[in-house]
Amino acid sequence: MVDRLANSEANSKRIQVVEGCFGAAGQPLVIPGRVLIGEGVLTKLCRKKPKARQFFLFNDILVYGNIVIQKKKYNKQHIIPLESVTIDTVADEGDLRNGWLIKTPTKSFAVYAATATEKSEWMSHIGKCVGDLLEKSGKAPTGEHAAVWIPDSEATLCMRCQKIKFTPLSRRHHCRKCGYVVCGPCSDKKFLLPSQSSKPVRVCEFCYLQLASAGGGTGLGPRSDSYSRSGSKFNNVSDDEDEEDSSD
Repeated sequence: MVDRLANSEANSKRIQVVEGCFGAAGQPLVIPGRVLIGEGVLTKLCRKKPKARQFFLFNDILVYGNIVIQKKKYNKQHIIPLESVTIDTVADEGDLRNGWLIKTPTKSFAVYAATATEKSEWMSHIGKCVGDLLEKSGKAPTGEHAAVWIPDSEATLCMRCQKIKFTPLSRRHHCRKCGYVVCGPCSDKKFLLPSQSSKPVRVCEFCYLQLASAGGGTGLGPRSDSYSRSGSKFNNVSDDEDEEDSSD
Protein backbone atom coordinates (compact mmCIF):
# COMPACT_ATOMS: atom_id res chain seq x y z
CA MET A 1 0.00 0.00 0.00
CA VAL A 2 2.76 2.44 0.99
CA ASP A 3 4.76 1.60 -2.13
CA ARG A 4 1.72 2.25 -4.33
CA LEU A 5 1.16 5.65 -2.74
CA ALA A 6 4.81 6.73 -2.77
CA ASN A 7 4.73 8.39 -6.17
CA SER A 8 1.03 9.17 -6.42
CA GLU A 9 -0.15 12.70 -7.15
CA ALA A 10 -2.66 12.61 -4.29
CA ASN A 11 0.06 11.75 -1.78
CA SER A 12 2.34 14.52 -3.08
CA LYS A 13 -0.48 17.06 -2.75
CA ARG A 14 -1.22 15.99 0.82
CA ILE A 15 2.43 16.42 1.79
CA GLN A 16 2.58 19.79 0.04
CA VAL A 17 -0.40 20.95 2.12
CA VAL A 18 1.38 19.91 5.33
CA GLU A 19 4.56 21.63 4.18
CA GLY A 20 2.60 24.79 3.43
CA CYS A 21 1.01 24.80 6.89
CA PHE A 22 4.47 25.17 8.46
CA GLY A 23 5.37 28.03 6.10
CA ALA A 24 8.83 29.22 5.18
CA ALA A 25 10.21 28.42 8.63
CA GLY A 26 9.53 24.71 8.17
CA GLN A 27 11.75 22.18 6.43
CA PRO A 28 10.81 20.81 2.97
CA LEU A 29 8.84 17.59 3.35
CA VAL A 30 8.21 16.48 -0.23
CA ILE A 31 10.85 13.94 -1.28
CA PRO A 32 10.62 10.89 -3.59
CA GLY A 33 9.26 7.82 -1.83
CA ARG A 34 7.85 9.65 1.19
CA VAL A 35 4.26 8.83 2.12
CA LEU A 36 1.96 10.60 4.58
CA ILE A 37 0.48 7.78 6.67
CA GLY A 38 -1.72 9.77 9.02
CA GLU A 39 -2.09 12.84 11.20
CA GLY A 40 -3.82 14.02 14.35
CA VAL A 41 -3.70 16.04 17.53
CA LEU A 42 -1.93 14.45 20.49
CA THR A 43 -1.30 15.82 23.95
CA LYS A 44 2.45 16.11 24.51
CA LEU A 45 3.71 16.02 28.09
CA CYS A 46 5.90 19.12 28.11
CA ARG A 47 8.16 20.41 30.84
CA LYS A 48 5.64 22.90 32.22
CA LYS A 49 2.33 21.16 31.46
CA PRO A 50 0.61 18.92 28.87
CA LYS A 51 -0.02 20.73 25.59
CA ALA A 52 -1.85 19.88 22.34
CA ARG A 53 0.46 19.37 19.36
CA GLN A 54 -0.24 18.44 15.74
CA PHE A 55 1.54 15.24 14.67
CA PHE A 56 2.13 13.90 11.17
CA LEU A 57 3.31 10.34 10.61
CA PHE A 58 5.20 9.66 7.39
CA ASN A 59 6.74 6.36 6.37
CA ASP A 60 10.22 7.61 7.32
CA ILE A 61 9.76 10.53 9.75
CA LEU A 62 7.49 11.81 12.51
CA VAL A 63 6.76 15.54 12.36
CA TYR A 64 5.05 17.67 15.00
CA GLY A 65 4.48 21.32 15.74
CA ASN A 66 2.53 23.92 17.67
CA ILE A 67 -1.03 24.56 16.53
CA VAL A 68 -1.56 28.19 15.48
CA ILE A 69 -4.71 27.66 13.38
CA GLN A 70 -6.01 24.09 13.24
CA LYS A 71 -5.46 22.49 9.82
CA LYS A 72 -4.12 25.78 8.45
CA LYS A 73 -1.03 26.96 10.29
CA TYR A 74 1.60 25.35 12.53
CA ASN A 75 4.97 26.51 13.83
CA LYS A 76 8.02 25.19 15.73
CA GLN A 77 8.37 22.21 13.43
CA HIS A 78 10.18 19.16 14.81
CA ILE A 79 11.27 16.26 12.59
CA ILE A 80 12.17 12.87 14.08
CA PRO A 81 13.71 10.14 11.85
CA LEU A 82 11.72 6.98 12.49
CA GLU A 83 14.78 4.72 12.24
CA SER A 84 15.86 6.05 15.63
CA VAL A 85 12.46 5.72 17.34
CA THR A 86 11.35 3.18 19.89
CA ILE A 87 7.95 3.31 21.59
CA ASP A 88 6.62 2.04 24.92
CA THR A 89 3.17 2.19 26.41
CA VAL A 90 2.48 4.38 29.44
CA ALA A 91 0.08 3.34 32.19
CA ASP A 92 -2.97 5.54 32.70
CA GLU A 93 -2.54 7.98 35.58
CA GLY A 94 -5.22 10.44 36.63
CA ASP A 95 -6.30 12.60 33.71
CA LEU A 96 -3.38 11.40 31.59
CA ARG A 97 -4.72 8.38 29.72
CA ASN A 98 -4.00 6.51 26.48
CA GLY A 99 -0.33 7.45 26.43
CA TRP A 100 2.95 6.11 25.14
CA LEU A 101 6.59 7.12 25.05
CA ILE A 102 8.37 8.24 21.88
CA LYS A 103 12.06 7.62 22.55
CA THR A 104 15.06 8.62 20.45
CA PRO A 105 18.78 9.07 21.22
CA THR A 106 18.41 12.88 21.20
CA LYS A 107 14.98 13.42 22.78
CA SER A 108 12.27 11.37 24.45
CA PHE A 109 8.79 12.36 25.58
CA ALA A 110 5.29 11.08 26.35
CA VAL A 111 2.19 11.72 24.25
CA TYR A 112 -1.46 10.97 24.92
CA ALA A 113 -4.31 10.22 22.52
CA ALA A 114 -7.99 11.04 23.02
CA THR A 115 -9.07 7.38 23.06
CA ALA A 116 -7.61 3.92 23.56
CA THR A 117 -8.42 3.08 19.93
CA GLU A 118 -6.51 6.12 18.70
CA LYS A 119 -3.54 5.17 20.87
CA SER A 120 -3.56 1.64 19.49
CA GLU A 121 -3.68 2.89 15.89
CA TRP A 122 -0.84 5.37 16.40
CA MET A 123 1.40 2.81 18.08
CA SER A 124 0.62 0.17 15.47
CA HIS A 125 1.38 2.46 12.52
CA ILE A 126 4.55 3.87 14.08
CA GLY A 127 5.76 0.37 14.93
CA LYS A 128 5.12 -0.87 11.40
CA CYS A 129 6.90 2.10 9.80
CA VAL A 130 9.93 1.65 12.06
CA GLY A 131 9.99 -2.08 11.38
CA ASP A 132 9.78 -1.61 7.62
CA LEU A 133 12.61 0.95 7.65
CA LEU A 134 14.90 -1.28 9.72
CA GLU A 135 14.13 -4.28 7.52
CA LYS A 136 15.01 -2.34 4.37
CA SER A 137 18.19 -0.86 5.83
CA GLY A 138 19.34 -3.96 7.66
CA LYS A 139 20.03 -1.86 10.75
CA ALA A 140 19.41 -2.98 14.32
CA PRO A 141 16.86 -1.14 16.50
CA THR A 142 18.23 1.81 18.44
CA GLY A 143 19.48 0.68 21.83
CA GLU A 144 20.15 4.06 23.42
CA HIS A 145 17.63 6.82 24.03
CA ALA A 146 17.49 10.12 25.88
CA ALA A 147 15.77 10.22 29.26
CA VAL A 148 12.18 11.39 29.46
CA TRP A 149 12.14 14.62 31.48
CA ILE A 150 10.10 14.56 34.69
CA PRO A 151 7.60 17.45 34.46
CA ASP A 152 8.31 20.42 36.73
CA SER A 153 4.99 19.97 38.51
CA GLU A 154 6.02 16.57 39.87
CA ALA A 155 8.90 17.93 41.93
CA THR A 156 8.61 20.50 44.71
CA LEU A 157 12.00 19.41 46.10
CA CYS A 158 15.24 18.47 44.37
CA MET A 159 14.89 14.81 43.38
CA ARG A 160 18.52 14.10 44.31
CA CYS A 161 19.31 15.83 47.60
CA GLN A 162 15.66 15.90 48.73
CA LYS A 163 16.49 19.08 50.63
CA ILE A 164 16.31 22.17 48.45
CA LYS A 165 12.77 23.42 47.81
CA PHE A 166 12.14 25.05 44.46
CA THR A 167 11.25 28.74 44.53
CA PRO A 168 11.47 31.63 42.05
CA LEU A 169 15.08 32.06 43.23
CA SER A 170 15.96 28.37 43.51
CA ARG A 171 15.15 27.22 40.01
CA ARG A 172 14.42 23.78 38.65
CA HIS A 173 16.90 22.12 36.28
CA HIS A 174 16.82 18.82 34.40
CA CYS A 175 19.59 16.25 34.27
CA ARG A 176 20.04 15.30 30.62
CA LYS A 177 21.05 11.76 31.56
CA CYS A 178 18.29 10.68 33.97
CA GLY A 179 15.62 13.35 33.38
CA TYR A 180 15.25 14.15 37.10
CA VAL A 181 14.28 17.62 38.30
CA VAL A 182 17.24 18.84 40.35
CA CYS A 183 18.59 21.95 42.07
CA GLY A 184 21.57 24.01 40.91
CA PRO A 185 24.08 22.62 43.44
CA CYS A 186 23.12 19.04 42.54
CA SER A 187 23.62 19.72 38.82
CA ASP A 188 26.60 22.06 38.60
CA LYS A 189 28.58 19.77 36.31
CA LYS A 190 28.40 19.04 32.60
CA PHE A 191 29.19 15.93 30.59
CA LEU A 192 29.46 15.25 26.89
CA LEU A 193 26.58 13.05 25.72
CA PRO A 194 27.28 12.84 21.96
CA SER A 195 23.84 11.47 21.08
CA GLN A 196 22.21 14.59 22.55
CA SER A 197 24.61 17.44 21.82
CA SER A 198 28.01 18.30 20.43
CA LYS A 199 28.68 20.28 23.62
CA PRO A 200 28.71 19.06 27.25
CA VAL A 201 25.25 19.22 28.82
CA ARG A 202 23.98 19.59 32.38
CA VAL A 203 23.89 16.38 34.42
CA CYS A 204 23.22 15.72 38.09
CA GLU A 205 26.00 14.77 40.49
CA PHE A 206 24.82 11.13 40.63
CA CYS A 207 24.88 10.68 36.84
CA TYR A 208 28.15 12.62 36.52
CA LEU A 209 29.92 10.20 38.87
CA GLN A 210 28.46 7.20 37.04
CA LEU A 211 29.48 8.57 33.64
CA ALA A 212 32.95 9.56 34.80
CA SER A 213 33.61 6.18 36.42
CA ALA A 214 32.51 4.42 33.23
CA GLY A 215 35.28 6.25 31.42
CA GLY A 216 33.15 7.39 28.50
CA GLY A 217 32.75 10.97 27.30
CA THR A 218 34.13 14.18 28.70
CA GLY A 219 33.11 15.79 31.95
CA LEU A 220 33.30 19.39 33.10
CA GLY A 221 33.39 20.47 36.72
CA PRO A 222 31.28 23.22 38.31
CA ARG A 223 31.08 26.37 36.17
CA SER A 224 32.39 29.60 37.56
CA ASP A 225 30.59 31.81 35.10
CA SER A 226 27.75 33.51 36.22
CA TYR A 227 7.28 7.31 35.71
CA SER A 228 5.10 6.60 37.60
CA ARG A 229 7.21 8.80 35.31
CA SER A 230 10.12 8.97 37.75
CA GLY A 231 12.27 6.28 36.34
CA SER A 232 20.27 27.39 39.60
CA LYS A 233 21.78 28.22 36.11
CA PHE A 234 24.23 29.27 37.93
CA ASN A 235 23.14 32.66 39.32
CA ASN A 236 19.57 31.35 39.59
CA VAL A 237 18.81 31.60 35.89
CA SER A 238 17.66 28.31 34.42
CA ASP A 239 19.72 27.19 31.46
CA ASP A 240 16.90 24.78 30.65
CA GLU A 241 15.09 27.73 29.09
CA ASP A 242 17.57 27.54 26.23
CA GLU A 243 16.57 24.00 25.37
CA GLU A 244 14.82 23.65 22.05
CA ASP A 245 11.61 22.33 23.53
CA SER A 246 11.90 23.09 27.22
CA SER A 247 9.00 25.53 27.29
CA ASP A 248 6.89 23.39 24.98
